[in-house]
Amino acid sequence: MATNEKKGTDFLKQGGILAMASLFVRFIGLIYRIPMSNILGEEGNGIYAVAFEIYDLILIISSYSLPLAMSKIISAQIAKKEYKNSSRTLKVGMIFAMISGGVFAAALLFGAGAIEQYIYPEYAGVQIPLRILAPTILIVAFLGVFRGYFQGKKTMIPTAVSQVIEQIINAIVSVVASYLFMKWTFGDIHQAAWGAAGGTMGTCLGAAAALLLLVFLISIYKPVMRKMESRDVTNHVDSTGYLFRVLLLTILPVILSQTVYNISGLIDYKIFGYFSAETGIHPVEIKSLVGVYSSKYRVLCSVPIALSTALASSMIPSAVAAFTEGDAENLKSHIASVVKFNMIIAFPCFVGYTVLGMPIVKLLFSSNYILGGKLLVAGSLAIVFYALSNVTGAALQSINRMSLPVIHSAISLVLHIGIVVVCVKFTSMGIYALLVGNITFPLVVWLLNLWALKRYIPGFKQEIIKTFIAPLAASVWMAIVTLLVYELTGLITTSNIIRTLVSLVFAICVYFVVLLLIKTLNKEEIVQFPFGYRLYALAKKCHLMA
Repeated sequence: MATNEKKGTDFLKQGGILAMASLFVRFIGLIYRIPMSNILGEEGNGIYAVAFEIYDLILIISSYSLPLAMSKIISAQIAKKEYKNSSRTLKVGMIFAMISGGVFAAALLFGAGAIEQYIYPEYAGVQIPLRILAPTILIVAFLGVFRGYFQGKKTMIPTAVSQVIEQIINAIVSVVASYLFMKWTFGDIHQAAWGAAGGTMGTCLGAAAALLLLVFLISIYKPVMRKMESRDVTNHVDSTGYLFRVLLLTILPVILSQTVYNISGLIDYKIFGYFSAETGIHPVEIKSLVGVYSSKYRVLCSVPIALSTALASSMIPSAVAAFTEGDAENLKSHIASVVKFNMIIAFPCFVGYTVLGMPIVKLLFSSNYILGGKLLVAGSLAIVFYALSNVTGAALQSINRMSLPVIHSAISLVLHIGIVVVCVKFTSMGIYALLVGNITFPLVVWLLNLWALKRYIPGFKQEIIKTFIAPLAASVWMAIVTLLVYELTGLITTSNIIRTLVSLVFAICVYFVVLLLIKTLNKEEIVQFPFGYRLYALAKKCHLMA
C-alpha cells in the first residue's frame, strides 16, 4: 500500500510540474497573442489561424505523436529494467524524426502554393506563413523524441523547462516580427499574410531554442544512461529494425487518433469559408470572422485545455507501468485522479468564462471584443468536454487500446461535419455554428472513450460527487459572488480593467474556499497543486482543513 501511495504521489507531482509549466506557457501565449492580434488585425488573424491549423495537421502526421509514443515505449522498457533497449529506442526515434520530419517539412515548403490555390482559395496569402513554418516540422520532430525520452523516465522537468523557454522566445519573436513585417509590407496586397508570417517565425525560433536545450541535457545525461545500461541484467537487446517497427506501430494509431481529433478545425474553416462565399460574403469578412473566432475564443479556451493535455500526458508513463505490472488498482487510481484534477480546473474556467466572458475579452483585446465575448460565453462548455476526452483517450492508449480513440474520434468527426454543415448552410448562425461543432465533437469522443474504459478495465468507476458535483457546485457559488462583485464595483468605477480584475480575484478565492469547505480535496491532493504546501498551510490557518 505504501508503495502504491508513493507511486501516486510521484505521478501527481510530475503531473503538477508539467501542468504548472503548461499553465505558464499558455499564460505567456495568451499575453503575446494580445498585442500580436491587435497588430495583425482580424484578417491577419484569420490567415494566421488557417496556416496554423494546416501546420498542426502536418505536424501531427509527421511527429506530434513522438513524445507520447516514446514515453509509452520507454516507460514499459524501464518497468522491465531493459535499460539498453531504452537507449536504443532513443537512437531509433532520432532516425525516425530525421526521415519523417524532413520529408514533411519539404512537402510543406514546396507545397504551400498548391494548398492555397486548390484547398483554401478563400484565405489568399496563407502560403506565406506556411513556408515560414515548414522548417519547424523537422525541429519539432527531434524535440518530440527528446521530450518523450525524458517523460518515459518519469521526469517532466526537461519537457516543462523546454516548453517555457520555447514559449518565451516564441512570444518575443512573434510580436516583434509581426510588427516589422506589417510595417515593411505596408500597402502590399498580402500585408496581412506577411504579418501572420512574422507571427509564425516565433514558432520556428522558439522550437529551435527548446531543441538546443534538450540536446544539451541529453549530452550531460549520457553518463547516467551508460551507468543504467551497465545495470541491465535482462540480456534482452532488441534490434534496431524491431524497435523501429515497434515505434512505428505505436505511433500510427496515435497519428490517426490525433489527426482525426485535430482536423476538425481545418474542416470547420473550409466549411465556413466555402458556404459563406456562396452566400456572397466578402473574403476579407470571412477571414475576419475566423480571426475573431480563433484569436479570441479558441485562444482563451486553449489555456485550460492545455492543462488537461499536460495532466493526461503525465499520466501515461505511470499508467503504462501499472498496466505492464498488472497493477489494476494503481491504474484505476491514476485515471481517476487525473479526471478529478481536470474537473477541478475545467469547471471554474467554463463557469467563469460564461459569466465574465465579455469583460475578459474586452480587457484583453482592443478590436471586436463584443463578438469575441459572445463567442466565449456561448462556447466555453467545450472546455469540460475536451478535458474529459483528453484524459480518457490517454487512458485507453496506456492500456494498449490504441485504435479505440481513433475509431471514436472518426465517429465523432463524421457527426461533427454533418452538424457544422447543417448549421452553416441552413441556419443564420454564422460563425456561431462553429461553436456547436466545437462542443459536440469532444462530447461524443468522451462518451465513447468512457464506455470503452468501463469495458476494458474491470471495476473501473469514476467517483461522481467529489469529481463532478463538488467542483460544479463550487463554480456556481463562485459565479454568484463574481457577478455581485462585478456589479458592485460598477457603482464605484466604470473601468472595465478594475472591475474585471477585482472580480477574478474574488472568483479564485471563493472557488477554492467553497471547494475546501465541501471537502473536495484532502491534504495529499492539495499539496500536488503548484505551491500546494503553502495553500495547505493557508487553508489550515483559515480552519478550512484539518
